[in-house]
Amino acid sequence: MKKSILKAAALIILASVALPDAFAQKYQDGLIDKTIALIGNDMIMLSQIESEVQMMRARGLTADKSARCEILENMLISKLFLTQARLDSLAVDDAAVESALTQRLNEIYSSLGGEKEAEAYFKKPIYKLKQEWREVLTEQSLIQSMQKNVAGTVPKMTPSDVEKYYKNSKEEDLPIVSTKYRIRQIVLYPDKEAATLAVKEKLLGLRERIINGEKFSTLARIYSQDQGSAIKGGELGLASKSIFWPAFSDAAAALKDGQISQIVETPDGFHIIQMIEREGDMINVRHILIKPSYTMEDRTKAFDKLDSIKNVIVKDSISFFNAARFFSQDRKTSTNGGLLADEYSGSSYFEKDQLKPADYSELKNMKEGDISEPFESLDNEGRNGNTVYKIIYLEKVIPSHTANFKEDYNVLLNELNEKNSQEAIEKFIKEKQVTTYIVIDPLFQNCSYNYEGWIK
Repeated sequence: MKKSILKAAALIILASVALPDAFAQKYQDGLIDKTIALIGNDMIMLSQIESEVQMMRARGLTADKSARCEILENMLISKLFLTQARLDSLAVDDAAVESALTQRLNEIYSSLGGEKEAEAYFKKPIYKLKQEWREVLTEQSLIQSMQKNVAGTVPKMTPSDVEKYYKNSKEEDLPIVSTKYRIRQIVLYPDKEAATLAVKEKLLGLRERIINGEKFSTLARIYSQDQGSAIKGGELGLASKSIFWPAFSDAAAALKDGQISQIVETPDGFHIIQMIEREGDMINVRHILIKPSYTMEDRTKAFDKLDSIKNVIVKDSISFFNAARFFSQDRKTSTNGGLLADEYSGSSYFEKDQLKPADYSELKNMKEGDISEPFESLDNEGRNGNTVYKIIYLEKVIPSHTANFKEDYNVLLNELNEKNSQEAIEKFIKEKQVTTYIVIDPLFQNCSYNYEGWIK
């Protein structure tokens, strides 16, 4: 349970909880607020916890009665780190705080429906909310910096340290390494030009029908392929422009109320957009999304070509590496001989959950050195991906196993570093509990805290 403290202590907002009915009603009516904890020179008020409760509810998270104690404990832990950060005169990253504040405001505006709705929900003007949230985020920045400093006191681990950790650990305590696959692919795209032309012609027809008097919302329900908004007549709700693709938000922002855009292309497909309303940086629009669709003729044509490529490879006339460089239309992998690599870590090994479902469906029955039959899959563009046809080559499989020193040094190193950092964090908390003045209100003294030193 304590393993998550390193991350959780930096996040004051954890969960939504429910007050006992009578007590909750009195608090919501504004009749009650009280100090529930004193820690050093800081107070924790019931209103602070309820503010975080409101925030979580605004984000649509469910309530959990037991979470109140968890919220308080993590507030207490945060105060320990905050006090030390102030003593050490740690600097605040003001740019990061402002960025986090903007993100929080956008989330709240999008979930509640705008600035006015947020003020009504929190019963405070936006300037006051910004002031309060900026203070919270500033404290979080200091807390996170202090946690990093504490975790950073752990000596750098050497290979001998990792080997000693491995040898002294029971097998059941060592991490399990999931099955990993190293694969290459040859990808063909369908005739996108023809499919794109068909989509644009359809959208132009729908746009003309709307201009001639038909309701945008009615046509969105019938034709839009964005299922989430189609049932609402294509309406996306008041939200920050920053959450949309740039091409989409730029086109929408240029519209007047009721005006309909020209066709807009994004990685999700093609759209026409109608402006409903705007509020500052927030916009509410309707859209109709249509994606290019492909025929059996496209599929057959691609499969025939992939079959031919596979036959040439099998006959040793060309290697899969060179065939991928010559034939694959996926620019991200073709230059590397079709080798898939994670764009963030650079690793060329993938676990099951990191692969496209269609790719894994083919892969799971293959052996090292096998080349798949042609199949239909998706690329990584847009929210859902675009249709592609491919064959894959299973170059290497590393079966699931308990981590060992020879093959999984980095896994063990990360595990050891995490363990040592966690121990340093826990040591810091326990030491500060002893030397810090702490008083907890009786209302919260029966909580099942992870650390016993809060109640003195």
